[in-house]
Amino acid sequence: MPGLGTLLNVAAIVAGGLLGLLFRTRLSSALQENLVRAVALCCLFVGIEGTLEKALVIQEGNLHVQGTIMVLSSFAFGTLAGSWLGIEAAFVRFGEWLKKKTASTGDAQFVNGFVAASLTVCIGAMAVVGAIEDGVSHDISILAAKSVMDFVFVMAFAATLGRGCVFSAIPVGVFQGVVTLLAVLIAPWLTPQAVDNLSLVGSMMIFCVGVNIIRGPTFRVADMLPALLVAVLWSLL
Repeated sequence: MPGLGTLLNVAAIVAGGLLGLLFRTRLSSALQENLVRAVALCCLFVGIEGTLEKALVIQEGNLHVQGTIMVLSSFAFGTLAGSWLGIEAAFVRFGEWLKKKTASTGDAQFVNGFVAASLTVCIGAMAVVGAIEDGVSHDISILAAKSVMDFVFVMAFAATLGRGCVFSAIPVGVFQGVVTLLAVLIAPWLTPQAVDNLSLVGSMMIFCVGVNIIRGPTFRVADMLPALLVAVLWSLL
């Protein structure tokens, strides 16, 4: 059934978030602070690992950096487009709306948790490629693997940043669901080079999410999301 992978992913995020909230009630403030640093460190590591994997290549025994112009162009044009569209502000407004509707006005970290968790589980090639595979061939193996990863990440996020993280299941469901529905149209665009570009740009964004967890809202990562589309288009040149 098309969409089964996304439903599994949504269920894993909700389950991980609820389990994280259960842990949160048992953690002291000092332990929560340490766990926040650990989650941020994981985001930084995943971002660095993914970036280096796609940016560094060995040619004739020498180490070379590739994709520099693509990354610069993607982030420059993508961030301009995202800022003009006000994507970050829209995420925050939706988070504030969820905060009121779920009677979570006393949770100071609700919106931050929602935005950080949503970006972490939505960004990356696995979300796009997995949703397309689900729609075209009904193969959910990629999204099944992503579900396990998201379960762990959201559990850790919820244990530190609160119940807002559970609602990251909503943007994941919408985004991956739309990609699955449009899979036949999107698939021809997703060449191996496009997937590599998505991975590189997405990994850099995940690094930025980690920085935001440590230092506060340093990067407006949601406004950078159109960079992923620019990265795909760049592969067609």
